[in-house]
Amino acid sequence: MKKIWTAFFVGTSAAVIAIYLSGYEYIFRAVAINLKKGALTPSTDDEEKFPSLEVHHANPTSWEKHNLYNKHELSDCILKDLKKTRASSLIVISDHKIIHEQYWKDHSTSSLMNSFSMAKGILCILVGFAIDDGYLESEDQLISTLFPSYQNSRYGKFLRIRHLMTMQAGFDWEEEYHHPFAENSKQYFVDDLAKQAFNIDLKAMPGEHYEYQSVAAQILGLALREAIGKNLSSYLSEKLWKPLGMEHSAKWSTDEKGIEKSFCCIHASARDFAKIGQFIMQNGNWEGKQLLNKDFCKKLLTPTKENDAFCFNIWADKTSSIKHWSFYGFLGQFIIMIPEKKMVVVKTGLYNRLDVDEKKRPLQVKLLVDEISNIF
Repeated sequence: MKKIWTAFFVGTSAAVIAIYLSGYEYIFRAVAINLKKGALTPSTDDEEKFPSLEVHHANPTSWEKHNLYNKHELSDCILKDLKKTRASSLIVISDHKIIHEQYWKDHSTSSLMNSFSMAKGILCILVGFAIDDGYLESEDQLISTLFPSYQNSRYGKFLRIRHLMTMQAGFDWEEEYHHPFAENSKQYFVDDLAKQAFNIDLKAMPGEHYEYQSVAAQILGLALREAIGKNLSSYLSEKLWKPLGMEHSAKWSTDEKGIEKSFCCIHASARDFAKIGQFIMQNGNWEGKQLLNKDFCKKLLTPTKENDAFCFNIWADKTSSIKHWSFYGFLGQFIIMIPEKKMVVVKTGLYNRLDVDEKKRPLQVKLLVDEISNIF
């Protein structure tokens, strides 16, 4: 028995050393964080797991309630799907008023829930503000003007802000969520995001092919921070959270150096996520004030030639009977905009096996659009 235990400890020690030497030491940090603070996998309730910067609000205003607020019953089809996908919230905004609101699993109007990749679309909105403010020349500005090291890269010298927003950067990066040694897993738990991101070179000419890569959003976030000279959380507060009268301050998860996870992880309430959708559906106008350039808002929602389902980190479906656009985050987080119905839908949840169409758009979005358009 003593020999068995000796062999076990020797083997375990060797495995630990091998993991450290291979650059996967973040796995131990991930295990420690998850064992201490909740679920063993990423979830919508990761707010307290990581350091964060606060996105301050001011003069909060609540959605006006529709006279039919919560008087419609959801269809069995929707209820079944929401149960299956472990929904935590569902909000429907109709003609600027909240008409349906429902929460599950101990969530409420004040719960801050993880945006996951919906943050990528919000990041692109901030790019629009930075252009308006003169911090950036345009979406066609070369990244090498902010990070000169890209001038020494065969393909990096051609990399533009637009390529990062449309997932046409061409990084040597495989988007993979299902095993702990993937770059995405490392990105979620690593303590130095910039070091990881800048170590990823390009494998192809930017702008020629679509390939969804979370590292592109992280580089975009770092570039935006460099351009505006402040953290992204402060800029988000200044440009959206305060002007839109968000009901709650939000939190943006960071690495150990205080750099925002710009590929994900803005923790906000479902009601406040809905204001983001309403704002973009109104072409950057809020309560009569044009806060963001109309033309940029149109670009945000214009699909690329390389992928007619993808815009500036916002998904589009212009071929369905009811055209719609959506912010889409891991595990089923959505801000859905349905302009012809003057509706915004927010749904959050915790399900990692969503069915998708040939364009990789989650079928749940279309189901919600079709069913909710009929109900309300």
